[in-house]
Amino acid sequence: MNFKRLLSALLICMCIVPATTMAQTGSTAPADREYTLEATMLGYMATDGTRNPILKAHKGDRVRINLVNGETMTHDITMEKLGIKSKVLVEKGSKTSITFVAQNNDTYFCSIPGHRAAGMVGSFEVVEGPIENIVTIKGQLPQKNGKPLNLNFETGTLQDWTAKGDAFKDPIIAQDPSPMHEANMRIGIAGRFFLSSGGTKNHKLTGTLTSVPFKVTQPYAAFRVSGGALHDTRVELVRADNDSVFFQITGSGRATLQPVVVDLQKLKGKDMYIRLVDNETGISQIPYIRNDVMAHINFDDFLFYTERPNFPNELKQEDIIILPPLDVVKYAGLSGDSAAKVMTVPAGFKVTLAASEPQIIKPIAFCMDWRGRLWVVESHTYPVRAPEGQGRDKIFIFEDTNGDGTLDKKTVFMEGLNLVSGIEVNTTGVYVGAAPYLLFIPLDIKTDKPAGPVQTLLDGWGLEDTHETLNGFQWGPDGWLYGTQGVFTQSSVGAPGTPDSLRVKLNACVWRYHPVTKKFEVFAEGTSNPWGIDFNDYGHAFVSACVIPHLYNIFPGGRYTRQWGPHANPYTYIDITTMADHVHWIGERGPHAGNFRSGPVGGGHAHAGAMVYLGSENWPAEYRSDLFMNNIHGARVNNDHLIRKGSGYLGTHAPDFLMANDTWSQWLNFRYDASGSVWAIDWYDKNQCHSPNPDVHNKVLGRIFRISNDKDKWVQVDLSKATDMELVNYQLNKNDWYVRQARLILEMRGPNKKVHNALKKILNDNPDDTRKLRALWALHATQGTNEKDLIKLLSNQSEYIRAWAVQLISEGRNASDKAMDKFADMAKSDTSALVRLYLAGAMQRTQSAKRWDVAEALYKHAEDAEDHNLPVMVWYAFEPLVPLDINRAINIAMQAQLPNALKFTVQRIGAMDTPESKKALSDLAARIEKSEHAHHMMDVTDLIHKLLEAPEAKK
Repeated sequence: MNFKRLLSALLICMCIVPATTMAQTGSTAPADREYTLEATMLGYMATDGTRNPILKAHKGDRVRINLVNGETMTHDITMEKLGIKSKVLVEKGSKTSITFVAQNNDTYFCSIPGHRAAGMVGSFEVVEGPIENIVTIKGQLPQKNGKPLNLNFETGTLQDWTAKGDAFKDPIIAQDPSPMHEANMRIGIAGRFFLSSGGTKNHKLTGTLTSVPFKVTQPYAAFRVSGGALHDTRVELVRADNDSVFFQITGSGRATLQPVVVDLQKLKGKDMYIRLVDNETGISQIPYIRNDVMAHINFDDFLFYTERPNFPNELKQEDIIILPPLDVVKYAGLSGDSAAKVMTVPAGFKVTLAASEPQIIKPIAFCMDWRGRLWVVESHTYPVRAPEGQGRDKIFIFEDTNGDGTLDKKTVFMEGLNLVSGIEVNTTGVYVGAAPYLLFIPLDIKTDKPAGPVQTLLDGWGLEDTHETLNGFQWGPDGWLYGTQGVFTQSSVGAPGTPDSLRVKLNACVWRYHPVTKKFEVFAEGTSNPWGIDFNDYGHAFVSACVIPHLYNIFPGGRYTRQWGPHANPYTYIDITTMADHVHWIGERGPHAGNFRSGPVGGGHAHAGAMVYLGSENWPAEYRSDLFMNNIHGARVNNDHLIRKGSGYLGTHAPDFLMANDTWSQWLNFRYDASGSVWAIDWYDKNQCHSPNPDVHNKVLGRIFRISNDKDKWVQVDLSKATDMELVNYQLNKNDWYVRQARLILEMRGPNKKVHNALKKILNDNPDDTRKLRALWALHATQGTNEKDLIKLLSNQSEYIRAWAVQLISEGRNASDKAMDKFADMAKSDTSALVRLYLAGAMQRTQSAKRWDVAEALYKHAEDAEDHNLPVMVWYAFEPLVPLDINRAINIAMQAQLPNALKFTVQRIGAMDTPESKKALSDLAARIEKSEHAHHMMDVTDLIHKLLEAPEAKK
């Protein structure tokens, strides 16, 4: 999707008609005040260039807001307090409106999920008196040799200017609408003439235009500019004595001239000149994105001012998203064979087309079974759930029977499913995410057919945004089924019939479900719309996200940066930020601005799929334990190195692993197989962003690819036929595909004493931490451990074993007093930041009254003050203790060696708003003032005073 800034129109009409009390959409009755705005992802645009303008009316006025869609994308307009919204627009140029009676101030915004957060929001104000624009002071033309310079082009010539290149050969325009611009573009000329480097008609021309030098005689200047928000379409103000640029600004991506104010106070008395630069052709390398016709610069009316002028539509640099050149992507809309051939992979690798339309259409999710077969969901219902019983989604089993990389065998498992978004399989059945349900389909592994009717395990998954429902299914090392859900869908999950009060409320999160115990829970909260989760050799989880920074190390109880909305716990106060040291978009103006223009850093903000490669050792060692994710707007597979740092990891950007070189490429997930090769599903589509409109998405395309190393050797295997001891031995395999599948089969076979003894031997005797962990996970999944065994592991020399023992003990939320005593000792003396992190996570699963000793000890580790996770996670563990014993909490916070402990404790006490809490804060303020360290805690005392003096600030 290409977010282009287009023209808008602001019409203010005053027609006296009787007011009505009705709020309407699409009304054509006369209005007292009428506005027309254009909607783009960059905001609502007015004709004078103002972004998200303040719309004004008198109380009782009948107001109409017309909306014009500025791009082929879903938009609407909603009045927040009135609770009315327009119909949803999809096509560029489509229109709608809302009509209402002005009574109170309100907020208008786009209700499409994510659009308000991206900046589509403005204010509506009910005012008294005249509604009029600000009148600014009059400016004056700069002079040279006693004569005004032609810096407003009112001579109709290029007098006082020198042109180079083609763009400024015939630049003076005296009409509005301009003959050099598209017919619907209003320029807003200040006088008789303005200048353009070709307009939209000749945007491919390039060149520069430079004024004669002149002396700065006033403290301020202003000029009008419009055109491309591109680095190479800009106005430069240059010092004449050293030719240094002291101010520059681009256009804003629209045609309407807007005033720019420049402070010249430090340059008064010096000579300067103006240089207009247009080195941008606007020629698009992406087939389905048209040339950027705004690749030009419009300029007019450079004037000096005796004081700073005020303009209601002033253009400021912070309002402009300056874009680099478009990425070069050669192809689009290719056949499956051609798409595979044009992909670029490292030396020694190849891409094979495994299946394409009509063999597979719209693959939205897939998984792999114990035979290396692909279970693929073909999505025909998305994005709108069909009426009950009318679902059209299908599940197929694909198999490569001869090792040539093509899926030559296809078996239909089930049809008639509805809005499927996730799938996983084990030897007992298939787990299917189909909001509002998590389903289970019993499986006969001998016939590959359902062994019974579809079962509803859970219901209550939300449908607000069908792109952000339950997805990304992946078996965890601990035997749980993990998945993700996005931020704009609100779910209330439980087994069918569960009362609302007992349901799990969730939106953005990683959740998990246990196939044996049937338990469901939120594992960690936050991020945006993650569409992929995977685990490394140490069982640590990672997700890829969209819009916000893309990479997160997920651990129990973590609360992560959210794209939108508050955390479930209102006392969170701080969240865990990305583990990555980079983003995949260009510049500082947000993620959407980087799409299609972020080649050097990874391609754009939208990611799908997450795979930590732990497959064959035939692949170069540099790829093992790296996390691969598809970058949708970048048409490539990003690769991040995962480096242990402190209690967690640092994600650094490695060279992109694969370039699709095809803008329609949309890989959604990948998995490695028994040979080490990687399989990927491709939702192949011209449209690169989800939409609730089914017609926006292509309905007949889809691909599956295999990426293999030249050394990969095809194998045929069926682990369901392996003996228990063979499955135990697979826990030592170098390829984690065998490890995971064997562990899953053992879990489904249930407890087995011989299996447990063999796994305990690996746990006790194998020198490799990763093999010990595999044995521990398999023991846990097969019910082969108890708390007594796990308490012994708390003294293991491996920090990974100790951390996992902490997690497994606390999994049932009922750790014994003996375990809690050991936790407290570890919190004091364990040398591993990783172990301390898992202790902090375990406390969130522990009764609050039992946490004191562990939380207090964790707060005393000064070495964790700069850790990425621990200061945050320890607060999450400590926060519920504050209302239990305010004074004890204060004493702990006063001695804490981790940042924000005292500040957050004060905030939490203030939120209680009781006589006891107020007295505690007053006493604390007095205590701090008497302390020899009072000057170091001024921010805390200021916070206390604010909480005591301003009750409304407590929350």
